[in-house]
Amino acid sequence: MANLTIGISDLKVCRPPDVLVTYALGSCVGICLLDSATGVGGMSHIMLPDSTQATNGSATPMRFADTAVPMLVNEMVKQGAARSRLKAKIAGGAVMFATASDRFNIGERNIVAVKEALRKEGIPIVADDTGLNYGRTVFFYPETGIMEVRAASKGNKQL
Repeated sequence: MANLTIGISDLKVCRPPDVLVTYALGSCVGICLLDSATGVGGMSHIMLPDSTQATNGSATPMRFADTAVPMLVNEMVKQGAARSRLKAKIAGGAVMFATASDRFNIGERNIVAVKEALRKEGIPIVADDTGLNYGRTVFFYPETGIMEVRAASKGNKQL
């Protein structure tokens, strides 16, 4: 078994017994997808909601919810997952800093964008741990489908 680390603006796909992990989700959102019939699991760590707002044309598509979710789905299908069996679990999207404007609430905007991207792909969200004001680390175990959310201030939970 290996822990495969997903960095910021990154995604990976694996099969059991490998485990996917991403650290320090603040306003970013971690997206875990699973085809339980094949065991193919994937995780994406998105940083921003919308690629159309990018000013840098060379920005990685894995950075944005609207482009990373379809990329993750396609990578999983290439490794044997069936799009119709995919289920999602998401975590993150915290408000890390108080702001006077919702425009600057990147965490909430990321949550909305991830949910919309998953809806467009026809993937149901079966569990989430999003929002509030604390960071999270996520471990995803494709073998069991468990997403473990660890937060220093809130302890650990399994979804």
